[in-house]
Amino acid sequence: MKKRLFALLSCAALAAASITGCSSQKPAESAAASAEAESTTGAPSKEVGDYKIALITMDSIDQHWVTLNEGAQEAAKELGVTVSFMSPNTKDDAQQIECVNNAVAGGYQAIIVAANGPDAISSALKEAKDAGIKIVYVDSPANVEAEATFSTDNEAAGTTAGNEMLKALKDAGVTSGKIGIVNVNAATDSTVKREAGFRKAFEGTDFELMETQYGEGDAAKSQTIAENYITQGVVGIFGCNEGSTTGTGNAIKASGNTGIIGVGFDKSDAIMNLINDGYLLCTMAQNPDLMGRDGVEAAVRALQGETFGGLVTDTGVSVIKAGNTEDAAGTTDVTATKDWKIALITMDSIDQHWVTLNEGAQAEAKALGVTVSFMSPNTKDDAQQIECVNNAVAGGYEAIIVAANGPDAISSALKEAASTGVKIVYVDSPANVEAEATFSTDNEAAGKTAGDEMIKALEAAGITSGKIGIVNVNAATDSTVKREAGFRSAFEGKGYELMETQYGEGDAAKSQTIAENYITQGVVGIFGCNEGSTTGTGNAIKASGKTDIVGVGFDKSDAIMNLINDGYLLCTMAQNPDIMGKEGVKAAVRALEGEELGGAVSDTGVSVLKKN
Repeated sequence: MKKRLFALLSCAALAAASITGCSSQKPAESAAASAEAESTTGAPSKEVGDYKIALITMDSIDQHWVTLNEGAQEAAKELGVTVSFMSPNTKDDAQQIECVNNAVAGGYQAIIVAANGPDAISSALKEAKDAGIKIVYVDSPANVEAEATFSTDNEAAGTTAGNEMLKALKDAGVTSGKIGIVNVNAATDSTVKREAGFRKAFEGTDFELMETQYGEGDAAKSQTIAENYITQGVVGIFGCNEGSTTGTGNAIKASGNTGIIGVGFDKSDAIMNLINDGYLLCTMAQNPDLMGRDGVEAAVRALQGETFGGLVTDTGVSVIKAGNTEDAAGTTDVTATKDWKIALITMDSIDQHWVTLNEGAQAEAKALGVTVSFMSPNTKDDAQQIECVNNAVAGGYEAIIVAANGPDAISSALKEAASTGVKIVYVDSPANVEAEATFSTDNEAAGKTAGDEMIKALEAAGITSGKIGIVNVNAATDSTVKREAGFRSAFEGKGYELMETQYGEGDAAKSQTIAENYITQGVVGIFGCNEGSTTGTGNAIKASGKTDIVGVGFDKSDAIMNLINDGYLLCTMAQNPDIMGKEGVKAAVRALEGEELGGAVSDTGVSVLKKN
């Protein structure tokens, strides 16, 4: 749920752009596209009353919850509603339940909650819901159906944490040894999933993951646990939340053994200091401010009568290491000392995904006082995209923000650009050249989510076997290749037959022909890996009249939303291209101003959009 508050800005274009196929969006065209691309999960559209909304997080102390509240209060101020931060002083189920009961007794109309103990709090939330109160989850859900949930994909982020530790250990020549895990408790949904993902990363390795110990999210208790692990000779320790991570870093610091790899979760000043001082390798930084903002917007819209169908939104995560602790995801202030010339080169200039990405970039360019030229080809073509890169270099552009159509194909041109001093930033899909930063969806995790959604729908219909078709763009584009890999992983061990992938070049008409061919072969489901593939898949199912075929896709457009609402597609994985564009410009400016971003990779999140 990202509010579309972006104003449009005309961008400069190279004279050669129209000759080479590199286009530049005109303001009127951008405005029209903006209207068409308006999010179905955007800001409230009706007149807003002064609703009373309670925000109840696990505690009121951790910086994570303080930042979440700041985002919530910002949205409340914009919308003219009241949000009361009613969280306990410590992580305690009984206190959190009392906060819920107080909200009900106080006449609050909605409760935004991060459940400490999902089982413990569910009874109180059910009573609140039965009384007509709208429930929205942030960070950690309970077991009662809610209007919507805004959280990190915690299992995927936990796996990322594990992979970071594994890489660091292997780089140090350590291929076996004991690993400690400091968690909050055995009940909190978010941290349990982080641990599960972390453990998954170590499957098939020679490392021994020790029994998890619980510190209740308290830094001092967690430090004692981590110190005990250290006496047992661990080579690495994972902290599952802010307090656990702080305690882990402090224990490593106290031991003087900086050879122990500490990896954590959440971001605070204490954690950043421990990373910069070398006592922690990295932390998985969430976006609690977005959770808070989006939670308030969802609560208000629900109070206005809108329904979300239990929508779950991934609010993204960034890996923060020494060198990028100012957070390449853009949480720090950015100042441009001159009107930098930045080229934005996406895969094409037509898909709504790229139009929306450009809108985010132009809004940020206007805010910073820099020039961003949208120089993308009219169609997905490697040769045209390479020519756009060469034109940007020849035109004196100082940075290039690029979504690589063919990572191998474009890398040589990008390497030449970088060698001349041009700063490279990736959005959506990276190439094979080192860049300042990357802003994209965790495509493999999102692809698996798409697969899980299809399996759930098929099993609900009593279908436990059958053929599944996959319509992809090509065999090279990094983002869509990873989506397919994630989708396929969801079906491992199932009774379905995943057919050979067919490629439609992201073109809706070509993709429809492919999907129609799959349908003649009796498929029970089809997955489209991008906007054009998804549109083509939905159109094929519509033309066949076989609405029992489960169509699942990727990206969002008016055409896709219409196909979902008309019952020809089950759902689509909606990215946040506006955020990619906005953060890409910020990163480019920071790099041009001399900052080192360390190649940071930021997950900009994804939402599962279904029929309203």
